[in-house]
Amino acid sequence: MSPKAQIPSHRKPRSRKMNTALRAGVTGGVMGTIALTAAAAPALASDKSAPAETVEMPTLSGDLESSTSRAAESMQASAQQYQLQEAKDAAATKAKEQAQENKEKAEAKARAEAKRKAEAKKKAEAAAQRASRSAERSSLSTASAPASETASKPQGGNVATVLNFLRAQVGKSYVLGATGPSAYDCSGLTSAAFKQVGIDLPRTSQPQSTAGTPVSLDNVQPGDILYWGSAGSAYHVAVYVGGGKFIGAQNSSTGIVERPMSYDQPTGAVRVL
Repeated sequence: MSPKAQIPSHRKPRSRKMNTALRAGVTGGVMGTIALTAAAAPALASDKSAPAETVEMPTLSGDLESSTSRAAESMQASAQQYQLQEAKDAAATKAKEQAQENKEKAEAKARAEAKRKAEAKKKAEAAAQRASRSAERSSLSTASAPASETASKPQGGNVATVLNFLRAQVGKSYVLGATGPSAYDCSGLTSAAFKQVGIDLPRTSQPQSTAGTPVSLDNVQPGDILYWGSAGSAYHVAVYVGGGKFIGAQNSSTGIVERPMSYDQPTGAVRVL
């Protein structure tokens, strides 16, 4: 571009025809716009006058009620299930406690039965031992004693004489090895009593326990010799005087006494009269 073109006085004037055409185009565009607006106005008015369509929202009340009902039913079922489980647990606990109680009762009963059987067995063993001792005494009685220790049994032996002598000695002293008349030991007293009727007994208690015929304690008679310990090895003797009693020189504390057999139960007895 020529530098002179920037100076307004030097610009080339526009063509008049071009300016007229330009104005005519602008005017036509404006008029066309006005015409289009006028044509569209009735349609817009009709759209505004028509009521707007209402969009219906989905109804939730029915679904809400159904959900609430199902939740309530579920809660009720859960509550029933809980109550049922609680009842089962309580029944199980009670059954367990009852089973434990029954077990304890059964164990107590078993212990009582075992104790009863043990006591019965003990009694049976004691009875068997007594029978064995009786058999042993019977066996020993058949053995012959030495001539010096054998009691002679003269005719006319008097039991009453023996018993009267023994009763007359009650209250006297016990002295080991004494044979009277003021003091005796157990075998010294029996020897002295039977001498009153002419029977010479061995001096000590061991041979005196086999000096006669063995008799059971259930069949003793007045005048029978009672002994304590084994036959042939007795450690004490006395004389049965009837009425469930005996007279004997017991010990240094009591002296010569009359006592019931329950006071000191003898082991066995022999009969020399």
